[in-house]
Amino acid sequence: MSVDDIQPVRIADRPVGPGHPTYVIAEIGVNHNGEMELAKKLIDAAAVAGCDAVKFQKRTPEICVPEHQRERIRETPWGTMTYMEYKERIEFGRPEFEEIDRYCRDKGIHWFASPWDVPSVDFLEEFEPVCHKVASASLTDEALLTRIADTGRPVILSTGMSTMDEIRNAVSILGTAQLIVTHCTSAYPCPPDELNLRMVETLASEFGCPIGYSGHEVGLQTTVATVVLGACLVERHITLDRAMWGSDQSASVEPWGFMRLVRDIRVVERALGDGEKRIYDSELPIRERLRR
Repeated sequence: MSVDDIQPVRIADRPVGPGHPTYVIAEIGVNHNGEMELAKKLIDAAAVAGCDAVKFQKRTPEICVPEHQRERIRETPWGTMTYMEYKERIEFGRPEFEEIDRYCRDKGIHWFASPWDVPSVDFLEEFEPVCHKVASASLTDEALLTRIADTGRPVILSTGMSTMDEIRNAVSILGTAQLIVTHCTSAYPCPPDELNLRMVETLASEFGCPIGYSGHEVGLQTTVATVVLGACLVERHITLDRAMWGSDQSASVEPWGFMRLVRDIRVVERALGDGEKRIYDSELPIRERLRR
């Protein structure tokens, strides 16, 4: 299938696909560390940078935390606690998501989340999100995929740590009518020689739907490069400070970095052109002067 044949997927008021501006997501994830004020600062940073959306995660800890991990002791900024206590401590509930919904509407930025279990899909549906995101870890959870597909909303499917057969099975459950598949390598941070950016082209050829990129590398240039390869959507983690406590902070982008990332993506979009050779007006004086 040619790239020209790929139909865009509409996320709220934004068509996402070839020929449209790259949809840029700042993934907050759990980088808010359970603090609403920190979440708001991250939303502010994403909005100022020109991002289209922020993304969170939503879990039901008693479903998502395996039994053998629940009583493990963990040192945290809030003291020593079990892993289960820690997961409950950083999980946002209804009051926080109501505030996120209100705050993002005020800022004019989309928000959505990766639900990690079926009850979390039901919870998020109450907010009528613009789409749902399937985290790489959930790509083989067929019950979750089925519930997400049943919502009828656009779906972003992340493909880290997955085989092509696993991806094909997930796509067969979700369908491609409202699907965006994102290439991803689930290493934090990911070394450049494991990014395999040409997978953007491979996925587009295989599935014939808009393809995005979810990056966990250090630096920005490789993320910008995916736009040249055809990525219609780009996602990077956002943080106020990469030295902050938390498992995703070191592979995240700070506010000034996000501003540069969005700026460079927009410049590259303009520079790509349409592939048709022409002589520009700016070239005419030079042509007159130098051509024989």
